[in-house]
Amino acid sequence: MAVKGNDGGRFCVHIKNNRAGEMVFRTTPQRYRDAEARHSDLAARVDAVIDWDLDNFHKSMATAHGLVTWDFPTEDLARRAPNLKWIQIIGAGVEHLAPVDWLPTGVALINGRGIHTQRASEYGLMAILMLHGNMPSFYTQQRDREYESIFATSIAGRTLGVIGVGGMGSGIAKQAKRMGLHVLGVRHHGNPARNVDEMFGPDGIDEVMRRADFVVVAVPTTPQTIGLIDRRRIGLMKPTAGFVNLSRAPVVDYDALVERLEAGKLAGAILDVFEPEPLPPESPLWTTRNLIITPHVSGDDDTAYVPRTLDLMFDNIGRSLNSKPLRNRVRPKLGY
Repeated sequence: MAVKGNDGGRFCVHIKNNRAGEMVFRTTPQRYRDAEARHSDLAARVDAVIDWDLDNFHKSMATAHGLVTWDFPTEDLARRAPNLKWIQIIGAGVEHLAPVDWLPTGVALINGRGIHTQRASEYGLMAILMLHGNMPSFYTQQRDREYESIFATSIAGRTLGVIGVGGMGSGIAKQAKRMGLHVLGVRHHGNPARNVDEMFGPDGIDEVMRRADFVVVAVPTTPQTIGLIDRRRIGLMKPTAGFVNLSRAPVVDYDALVERLEAGKLAGAILDVFEPEPLPPESPLWTTRNLIITPHVSGDDDTAYVPRTLDLMFDNIGRSLNSKPLRNRVRPKLGY
């Protein structure tokens, strides 16, 4: 699809796909047409370029008002894209673009906050139920050809700690409340949230780690959250507790987690994020007892991810054309 021009009341958007990326993240012409049909009142005012890598990127940026992408060359962006109003990143995290000192004045950075919520909340519930049902232990038994019954009671009444009550964390809290769990939450301002029984600021993380039967980490990666769940905090957890990370690997000390699992001082863990990815064959995580690994799939929906991304794009195009506040603006100083 080619840019038709920059007429009055029109919006030019460049959608950059990566050939090396997975299909779940690609905006194909058919997916774009489907989104046009959902936003038919607005689509006639939108001129879109669906591109691959940098094939037409530099030419297209001369007229683009919006950019939808995961990564892109940020150098001299103000000169190369003089009409740019916003950049929409197709994920929730923007740490790969930090520091955001390259962002031109007046250009908004948008993230995919909320797109992952439904899928990630279901994954989170699955992980909590698997931990409660001793599935990491059963997986290790299966690998070692051992057969020992480990019993569990109902999960209702247990305590869940959610470190990072944002889009994904709030969705997991909602699922947990449906199962009768008591939910402890942590977020940077500590303000109350629906489906969280007790909310804490960052200074309450230690208490949450001590009290929780299950800890789910769902914080964005920022300079403040790297190493947030360190060796000391992992050591605060009950030996019967379970641990889930679906945020980013640098937030958690995996070496300390492995030591606790191997020593039997933690009941189980489920990890969905690693550094680097794919996880190298020589990583000790592959053979750690009572650990289940999933390959960074917790929030990525192969049916709905791109449609929701394009719905957000069309929503913000409409807001731009009507001079309304944009959704999902990233606060560069906070990193999310």
